[in-house]
This record gives sequence, C-alpha cells and structure tokens, in this order.
Amino acid sequence: MAAITASMVAELRGKTDAPMMECKKALTEAGGDMLKAEELLRVKLGTKAGKAASRITAEGVVACHISDAGDGTRGALIEVNSETDFVSKNDSFIALARAAAELVARHRPADIAALGALAYAQDGFGPTLEDVRRGLVGKIGENMSFRRFEYFGSGDRLTSYLHGTRIGVVVAFDGDETAARDVAMHIAAMKPVALTSAQVPAALIDKERAVASAKAAEDKARAEAEGRPGQSDEIVAKRIEGGVQKYLKEVALFEQAFVKNDKQTVAQMLRAAGTTVKGFTLYVVGEGIEKKVDDFAAEVAAQVAAAKAAA
Repeated sequence: MAAITASMVAELRGKTDAPMMECKKALTEAGGDMLKAEELLRVKLGTKAGKAASRITAEGVVACHISDAGDGTRGALIEVNSETDFVSKNDSFIALARAAAELVARHRPADIAALGALAYAQDGFGPTLEDVRRGLVGKIGENMSFRRFEYFGSGDRLTSYLHGTRIGVVVAFDGDETAARDVAMHIAAMKPVALTSAQVPAALIDKERAVASAKAAEDKARAEAEGRPGQSDEIVAKRIEGGVQKYLKEVALFEQAFVKNDKQTVAQMLRAAGTTVKGFTLYVVGEGIEKKVDDFAAEVAAQVAAAKAAA
C-alpha cells in the first residue's frame, strides 16, 4: 500500500475543503490514488463544504466560559457564525461554540488560527477544532466560522450574562456578584461603548461632533433662508458641544441610567452596592457584518428575463 504523506493529505484537503482526518482516511482507502480519494470524499461529504466556504456567515451564537483557575478567574467570550438562524440552533453547532469558548479559557490561543489548531473531537470529526468545524460544514452543508474571541485572565473576578445566544457580556469586577451581573444585563440592553466618557474612542466623538456641526449648519442656513436671524457662532459652538456631551452620557456605562432603576446612574448603583466594575466586553452576533438581503422580486424578474432570452 502506498504511503500516505502529509503533503498528499494537504493537497486533498485543498481540493475538497474536507477535514484533515477525513482526507487521510479517504487516501488510505483509495490506496493513495488522489482522484479516487477525492471521489470517496464527495460521496461521503458531497461538495457542500467547498461551496459553503465563500458564503457570508452573519448569524450564529455567542458562547461564554468562566472557570476558577486557582490563581484567579479565567474566562472567554466567543462569537461563532453561521449562514442562517436555523443552523445557529443546531445542537452540534452550539456544542462547537461552547467547546471553543472553553478551549480559549484553558489555553489562551493567540488568534483564530491558533484556536483552530487546538485538540478537540466531536461528531466523529477531529483531531483539532478546525477539523471539527470543517467536518460540520460538510455534514450540515452550511458555512460556519470562528469570528472573534476574548480571553480574560487578569486575576479579576468575572461574571457574565447571555441574552439567549445572540448577545453576550463578560464583566470584570470586585465586590458583589449580584450587582456586577445586573450591570452585565444592563450592558446587554443599553450597549455602552466604554466605562467612562473619557474612555469613549476619539473616532466616535469626532463622528458625533461632525453630525452635530452639520445639523447646526443646516439649522442656521434654514433660518437665514426664511429671513430669521441665525444663531451666533458662539451659541452654535455651545449647541454642538452640548450635543456631544449628551452623546457621551448615553454611551458611557457609568453615566447611563440604570435599567432596573432609572432614578440612579450605574455608577451610583455600584457605589451603593460596594462594587467596582473594572471592564467589560460586549458581543452581539453579526455586529458589523454586511448581511446579504435577498430581493425576491428582482430574483423572479431575472429568472423570467432569462427564460425569455432562452426562448
């Protein structure tokens, strides 16, 4: 029997996008015949995996894992994407996401590639997490991907809140866990971008200031066109700055009104509970991914036009 080399496995994997171990099995069964091995894989997995690899994955789940490491708390938050909401509810897909979160918490991989190289087996696929992902792509017939993750291991206490499987929050804190978890729930609802106004990214502030400036200029131009006196530059500048400050209060966690009691801010609630929130991470499934929107009317029209052209 011909020896099955790593380069042969890599070549077959590149042609079929099938898991590494499945490629090795097919080559072994085919006696090293590349074409026969490719045929065996397509019989077993179809051509689904290769076709799925280029499709957009904007649905999916957020998974979290927190454990006591002895020298502090370790944890992870991860987003794993799929093409459709239907697959995001698949038990094997959810198991993959949860396993990936635990692997991040245990091993602190440097990036997605390092995460995929970690040992893991599921549903007859393996021996790595990436092999399981590829295997499930072939089995289910839909693309799925590890999009992003964050490791927590600074020694701070951690708590989390998952809103279903689509929104996940991890909070690093000191003090009362109930209060910290309430803040995690608040973050999921109100989606702050930073702990304090001073920590809001400059790019977001500049964008908000530009919007406020454009609005002020539009109001001034309208007033002048209607024969009314426009506001002075000094008043306009104050209006713009007022708009920016209002925005900062809306997106800075500690300055937001607490969702369970809007008579106090989050900072006031934490102070009363003797609790300090040191940081947080918020993931929302698909955030920032451009989703494909199907225009069924246009699709039907295109099919009719194609049929007419063929006739």
